This record gives sequence, C-alpha cells and structure tokens, in this order.
Amino acid sequence: MSLNNSSNVFLDSAPSNTNRFQVNVINEGHESSAAADNSDPPHYEETSFGDEAQTRFRISFRPGKQECYDNFLQNGETTKTDASFHVYDSHTNTYYLQTFGHNTMDAVPKIEYYRNTGSLSGPKANRPSILEIHEQLAKNVAVAPGSTDRVANGDGMPGDEQAENKEEEDKSGAVKFGWVKGVLVRCMLNIWGVMLFIRLSWIVGEAGIGLGVIIIGLAVTVTAITGLSTSAIATNGYVRGGGAYYLISRSLGPEFGGSIGLIFAFANAVAVAMYVVGFAETVVDLLKESDSMMVDPTNDIRIIGSITVVILLGISVAGMEWEAKAQVILLIILLIAIANFFIGTVIPSNNEKKSRGFFNYQASIFAENFGPSFTKGEGFFSVFAIFFPAATGILAGANISGDLEDPQDAIPRGTMLAIFITTVAYIGVAICVGACVVRDATGNMNDTIISGMNCNGSAACGLGYDFSRCQHEPCQYGLMNNFQVMSMVSGFGPLITAGIFSATLSSALASLVSAPKVFQALCKDNIYKALQFFAKGYGKNNEPLRGYVLTFVIAMAFILIAELNTIAPIISNFFLASYALINFSCFHASYAKSPGWRPAYGIYNMWVSLFGAVLCCAVMFVINWWAAVITYIIEFFLYIYVTYKKPDVNWGSSTQALSYVSALDNALELTTVEDHVKNFRPQCIVLTGGPMTRPALLDITHAFTKNSGLCICCEVFVGPRKLCVKEMNSGMAKKQAWLIKNKIKAFYAAVAADCFRDGVRSLLQASGLGRMKPNTLVIGYKRNWRKAQLTEIENYVGIIHDAFDFEIGVVIVRISQGFDISQVLQVQDELEKLEQERLALEATIKDNESEEGGGGIRGLFKKAGKLNITKPTSKKDSSINTVQSMHVGEFNQKLVEASTQFKKKQGKGTIDVWWLFDDGGLTLLIPYILTLRKKWKDCKLRIYVGGKVNRIEEEKIAMASLLSKFRIKFAEIHVIGDINMKPNKESWKVFEEMIEPYRLHESCKDLTTAEKLKRETPWKITDAELEAIKEKSYRQVRLNELLQEHSRAANLIVLSLPVARKGSISDWLYMAWLEILTKNLPPVLLVRGNHKNVLTFYS
Repeated sequence: MSLNNSSNVFLDSAPSNTNRFQVNVINEGHESSAAADNSDPPHYEETSFGDEAQTRFRISFRPGKQECYDNFLQNGETTKTDASFHVYDSHTNTYYLQTFGHNTMDAVPKIEYYRNTGSLSGPKANRPSILEIHEQLAKNVAVAPGSTDRVANGDGMPGDEQAENKEEEDKSGAVKFGWVKGVLVRCMLNIWGVMLFIRLSWIVGEAGIGLGVIIIGLAVTVTAITGLSTSAIATNGYVRGGGAYYLISRSLGPEFGGSIGLIFAFANAVAVAMYVVGFAETVVDLLKESDSMMVDPTNDIRIIGSITVVILLGISVAGMEWEAKAQVILLIILLIAIANFFIGTVIPSNNEKKSRGFFNYQASIFAENFGPSFTKGEGFFSVFAIFFPAATGILAGANISGDLEDPQDAIPRGTMLAIFITTVAYIGVAICVGACVVRDATGNMNDTIISGMNCNGSAACGLGYDFSRCQHEPCQYGLMNNFQVMSMVSGFGPLITAGIFSATLSSALASLVSAPKVFQALCKDNIYKALQFFAKGYGKNNEPLRGYVLTFVIAMAFILIAELNTIAPIISNFFLASYALINFSCFHASYAKSPGWRPAYGIYNMWVSLFGAVLCCAVMFVINWWAAVITYIIEFFLYIYVTYKKPDVNWGSSTQALSYVSALDNALELTTVEDHVKNFRPQCIVLTGGPMTRPALLDITHAFTKNSGLCICCEVFVGPRKLCVKEMNSGMAKKQAWLIKNKIKAFYAAVAADCFRDGVRSLLQASGLGRMKPNTLVIGYKRNWRKAQLTEIENYVGIIHDAFDFEIGVVIVRISQGFDISQVLQVQDELEKLEQERLALEATIKDNESEEGGGGIRGLFKKAGKLNITKPTSKKDSSINTVQSMHVGEFNQKLVEASTQFKKKQGKGTIDVWWLFDDGGLTLLIPYILTLRKKWKDCKLRIYVGGKVNRIEEEKIAMASLLSKFRIKFAEIHVIGDINMKPNKESWKVFEEMIEPYRLHESCKDLTTAEKLKRETPWKITDAELEAIKEKSYRQVRLNELLQEHSRAANLIVLSLPVARKGSISDWLYMAWLEILTKNLPPVLLVRGNHKNVLTFYS
C-alpha cells in the first residue's frame, strides 16, 4: 500500500506475524516518490500523542488482528519506544504518528478525552487544542525523555500524572459492589422494615384488604416515581459518592443540594436511633415475657440500644465488605421469616389459633375483611401516614453510590427491582393475612357456637366461634388488636422475631452507613466550610471514619433520650423532602431542555416526575402537618444560607440551563417590542481595558448602570493577531471572574484588532444582544495627549466620531489622578510572587532542618544540602528588600486613593449639571440616576443652563417647569447669561500656549511653503481653522472660568460634551478644548447623548 500526502511518501514495512502492532517507517525526503508494493486495503490507525524526540511511529493492525486491536483500545495499553517522540515536528526525517493513514495530529474519539481530572475510572487524556491543529507546526521543540509514555497514557502534565497515579494506586484495592449486593439487598432490607411484621396486619384490619392494597399502591406510587427519577438522574453521567445529595446537587445546584444534603444526612443518623430503639423494644418485650428485666423498660431500652449501636458501629468501621456480608446474612434471615409466614397460612390451624382469630384461608373472612372498618379517630389518611414509612428506604443503594462498581447500571436495576419485589411481598402479606385472620377475637377457646345459639352473621360465627362480645369490650386478639398476628400465623413463631431483629438491624446498619457517606460528600464539596473536617476519608474505600463517629454520637444521643415518637414524623418528612427534590430535579432537568440531559434510562416522564414531587409534598402534610412545616422552614433557611455564601462550584446544574433558556426567551421577547422612551436606560460600553486596571472608570459607570442598565467592560488587544488572540483568550475567564468577585454587575468583552479604533468600532457595532445593545460609550479622558503619538490621538478622537456615526451617546470621564493603575498592580504582583518564593524557601529550609542528621556520607549530603539551600536565603531576602525600597518611592498613594474614590460614600454635597445643549436628556438622566444610589443619595442636583442676560428669571422658571414635569428633584437652578463672553487674557494665553506646538502658522509663510507643510503635516491646526472657530474656542475657555467660579467645590460635575464637526475641527484642537474645559476641576463627566429623547413627561 502506498499513500502520498503532500510531498511525503508513507511506506509500510513487511507484515510480521509475531507482533500485534507495527511501526511503519516514513520516508520524508521531498525528492522521493517511490511507493512500496502492497495490495492490502487501507487500515485504520489508533492515534497516540507524545512529545518531541527524534523518532515517530504509527500504529496499525493487519488483517486478522482486529481482535488484538480492540483489546488495545479497551485496555488502554500503549506502545513503548526507547526514544521519546513528538508529533508536532513535521519537518525532519523522523517517524510519524498517523490517523487514518494521514500525517495529522487529529485524535480519534476516545473516552479518556472526556474524563474529569482525577477521575477514578481512568486517567484523563488531553487532546490537541484547536490552535495546535490549526497553527503551523513547530520545527524545533525539545522534550524530556520518557514523555512518550506519559502523553500516550493521557495523563497530562508530569506533576498531575504522579498525583493521579498515586490516587489510582490508593484506590486500586477498594471494595466495589455490584447491583445485587450493593443496591438490591440494601434496598430490600431497608424497605422491609419492622412495619411488615407488627403493623401491616393492623392496617389491613382498619382499612380492609381493598383500601389496604390501595394504601400500599399509593405509597409505592410515590416511591416508584422517585425510583424512576433517581434512575434517570443516575444514568445521566458518572455518579460519585453522596447518594441523594449528589444526585440533587448536581442536578439542581448547590443551593438545593446543600440544604437537602444536610437534613438528609441528619435524618439517616436519627433513623439509626429509631431502628435500634425498635430492636431494643422487641428485646425488652421478650425480657418481660420471661420476667428477666434488668432495670425498667425505658432504661432497658437505653442499655440494649447503646450496646447494639456500638456493635453496629464496629461492623461499619471494619469496612464496607464486612457490612455487606452482615447485610446478606440479615436478608437471608428476613426472607426465611417471610417465607415462614406464607407457609404458616396453609398449615391447618389449631383450636388455640382459631380462638385468636386464625382460620386459614376462608372466603368468608376475605369478604368480611375486604371493606374498611376504621375505629374511632382513624381514617384513610391516618392509616396511610402510619404505613408510608414502611415504603421508604429506596435510596439505601444510591446512598453508597461511591462504593458501586457501576452506579449507572446498579442504581436503576437494583432500586426498581427492590421496589417491585417488596411491593409484591407487602401486597401478598396484606391479602393473605386479610383472608386468614378475623378483625376481633377473644383468645378464649370456649367461645364456640353451641347449637341453638343465634349467629351474629360474622365470618367467625360461620366458622363456629362467637366473638360478639368484642363489640362491647376490648379484645386482645385479631387484626385490630394483636400486633403479633404474623408470629401467630407463621409456621414457627421465633422466626418472625428473628425477622423483626433482621429488619430493624439491617435498616439501622444501612442508615449508619448512609449518613456518613452522604455527609462526607457534602463536606468534600465545601458548601459548609465549618464542616470541612468531616471530609477526610481513610483506607482503600475512603471510609468516613469521622462521619461514623458523628453519626454514632447523634444516634446515641437520641437513643438515650428515648422519646422518638415526637421526632419520628420529622424524620419521615426529611426523607420525603429528599424524594420530592429528586423528582423535581428530574422534571427540572427535562424542562430546561439542556443538550447535556441524556439519561440512558429512558423510562421516565417529566410530568410524572413533577406529579411525584407534588405527591411527596402532599404526603408530608398527610403524615404530619407541623412536621412538614418544620421541614420546609429548615430547608428554606439552609437554602438561603447557601445562596448567600455562594459556594465556588460549577456542576452544570439544570438551574443554570433553565436560567439560560429564560434569558434567551426574554431576550427574544424583547426584540418583538419597540423601544419606548419611558424604558430607556443607559447601556454602556466602558473602555476600561482590563477591568482591574481602571477601577474608578468602571465604578462611576457601574454607579448609574447597576440594576438598571447593561454594562460591558471592553478591552482592545492591538498587535500581531496570533499573540493578541492567545492573550485575549487566556484572560477572558479571569477578568470576568474579577468582576464577579468584586460584585460588579457587568460583562467583559474583548477584541483583537490591527488598531485601537478598529477594535472599538467592532465593539460598538457587534456588542449586545437584541434590545440589550449599548447606547452609550464611556471612555476615560486621555491625560497624556500632549505626549502621545499622532495615531493615538487620531484613534481617540476617531472613536468619538464613530460613536456619533452609530448614533451612540458618549461619556468622557476625567479625574485629577487619571485611571490607569496597571503599574501599581504590576508592582504588587511582583512583591506577592517574591513573598511566595520567600515563604516556600523558608518552608524548605525548615523541613531540611527538622530531619535528623546521619553519620558518614548520608550526613555529609544532608549538611551540604542545608548549606546549598541556606546560602541563597540572604540573597533572596535582600532582593525583596531591594524591590521594596525601589518601589516605595514610586508607589503612587494618591493614584490608589483616586482609583477607589467612587467606591466610597459621597458626603453631603452637590452634583453640578451643566446642561448647556439639549442632547435628548442623557446629560440630566445620568446624574439623576446617581442620586438614587446609596453612595450618592446625600448629593443634591444643581442645574446650570445658558440663557440671555435680560431673561434670566424667565429661563429659570421655564427650566424649573420642565424639570418638575420630568419629576426630577433639584436643589438649585442657575441661568448663566455670560457664557459667550470672551475669557480673560490669562486664560486665553494658557489655551494658546497649549495649542502652540500643534499649530501650522501657514499665514506667516509663503504660499509654496505653506502648501508643502499642509501636505507633510495635515494634522496640524491651521490659522484658518483657528480663526473660523475662534468663538467656539472662546466658549470652552470661558466655560472653564465659570466652572472654576461655580462648581469648584462640587462632588461631581456633569457637563455637556462639545461636538467636533468632522472635517472642520482637527484632532489636536479638539483635545485642547477638552483639556481647557475640564482643567483643575473635581471629577467631570462630559456627556453627549445621541439627540434622541431619553426623558418624557407623558405617562
């Protein structure tokens, strides 16, 4: 086979039967075009990525070797080479890695590329970036030997490789469970609680067989829907440890997950006490029967419960393997007990059992017990509330998701099968006990029907027993009265007792394991920072020993209290709240329509999940309304707390997806509505560069856009495109994160352009979305304009022209110290880096000094090591001191203070608005919005307008009327009648000196020389231009005099920005106008709207 790619010819070597994989040599000579003789069809190659070296290879399989190739892919094995290689070098005579027979870096799809860093399922590989594939190949890139294996294995950087390999080694011996032992067994044990043996018969007696089955069906409906939702969420990606908390938090976000995770872990911890007390009560009842009480019933429960929980803790701490073995043993006992009951129903009843109401299967008993017979105070919902806790426990398998071999397969299969099996058992027991045992029985074998007696028509009467006196006085036997009916019916009574022991202990053991596992996952995510202590795990299975101790303490405390009847409804509601959120999570993820929601388990429906969530909430109130209220209050408090703390996590929750969908829908909806002046708000592009480099400019803009308008911090990268794009892409996330960290409600946008003006022009045209497009450009005043290059001034003035061309308003902000603090930030970064190096060096020295010195050569090496490390210390310290002393003088404290002046609360003062030209009202609207902010609310508006000297009062009344119609409060109105007067000679002289370096003075030269100067320096200010607009220049100088007179003490001055007509006013003259206008003043905002109304007095 021969392949010709560009000028390179690829030659396959002869096939070898002894090797699985083949290294093919590639002849790269441009002069060679020979091809090897080979009739084999094209083969697919596996691409691996490595680093620079002197050789390359490609991997292919020969006919008949497909199976070996598949094994290669599945096992993740890699080929080994003696020399390292680099796939990027395409210009030397070396071997090539190839994909599909071509010289390329492109990688074929592999699971390693999609794993998270530190994944326990395997190492993460890094595919080539789009830049590496798109850019020209590097010719000379050196690489350390041995990097071939690292990259081929997909382990990232060497440091990462070592850490991940160590973690893999630590986890290699971890015990993992399949779906049967890990999920099915646990769920069945947790669902089959003590209720099966001591309460189900009473429920059938109260509700009857018909309603009893409906009660079971309703409870199972809740758990089955929750199971389906759990299965859907669990199969929508890899599931780590944390069970219900992990599923909810990764779906709905940390706010819901953090709130429910804490109460769910607590509920499991208290459930340990509940189940242990249930076991202890059964033991105490046996002690009563044998008259072997230790102290009294309450204290005996405490003693037995404490001993039991200590034993269970020992089993749990011993490891998951021992706990799993104990669970299997308990399940066997439980299954034998249930089978024992069904066998007992067909064993012929004796007279003693008949007197207690057991007659084997009888149609008359079934008919009599089919309908309800609620006693006083009981009803359908009260009986349902008692039974429902028996159906819970479906999350027992999911709670140890971190210990399952394949959670995505195990959780759906084990959970749903457990629900099915336990439901069949519950319904079977309910029907059988309802068909065999009457509701009331005396237990007296002499209460038989004698010939001639009147029968009351009951089933027992028809079977020869008269239990009619139970209607007038309480009886001790029958479904309604005897909680030990299953023991009586069973073939061997003690087995039912063993079943009760098994049910209680297995549930307690499952809860004792679940609580620490869930709690550990919650602590690892660091949502509650105070609980970070409990995140640490021990051993191969990362056992949460600290969590076990905490769970033990909580369980022991509630066992000693021994008053669980009050707390039990709250715990049941905690579990139900978890079920409700799991169902809501499934609904929410489906409703958000995120492309990432692709559960492998397809048997679910979003509306069914929503119905399940509502049903869970309803059941909470059915069980106990006040417990439901307490649950909601606790969950709401925790939700508010986590929301306020804003944990730094990003799990791609459906809340994020729905927020995006909502934002997109709202943005699209806005486009269908025309803009209205009443809804106008400043939407600003702020040319801050990096937002942290000009904080004052961003702060003043944010002051009038926060919570009311759009604010986009923009940066233009000018220079070689490749370098600019790389720098821009690398800093985008960091700078947006800076805005979020500093609680600035703004976006960050950047462009790469050949010149500054082109970049700003792109931003002005393309920024925003639909109706959320910028309408105002905010820039800082260019303080160094006199020293700037010609192109800089042309770009600066040009972007103002461009903004007006695009009908965008302009705001120029000037403060005395300027905005740019990038040099200060650079010095701070250097000092921080040096300080970190110093601390690291001190730590290294301390570690070396703490080691015990040894004799001989080893001790000598240690001493030498200490000397080598210690010697540079003084040098490093001196360098830090040198840097500090060097920059102390340069550190501009005034600049730093000026950069934060708009963060501070402005004291009582004024905002002086010089509304000289009507621009649609933007000059007035911005200061009004500022007065609504907390920092500016103590500042009053003073309005200055121009007018005629002989109409000052009329102008003032007219302006006051206009402002009142606009509903804008003001403190004073001043009408300035002498704006158009000539400035004084000193001020004009300052202006003339300012523009002198930029004047052409063509009138003093002959015509030829003047024309030549105009061609050579067209940007200079001509005498003709200066004379033509002399009146406007007078106005700028005069305005500064007036500003000095009236507004020198203002907190802020908002002034109409003069507009330079294109082609009439040169750039340098315009800059001189701005300079003289705002010279020696408090902070100034030069504002010019787009001359479209932004204010209205119409409703």
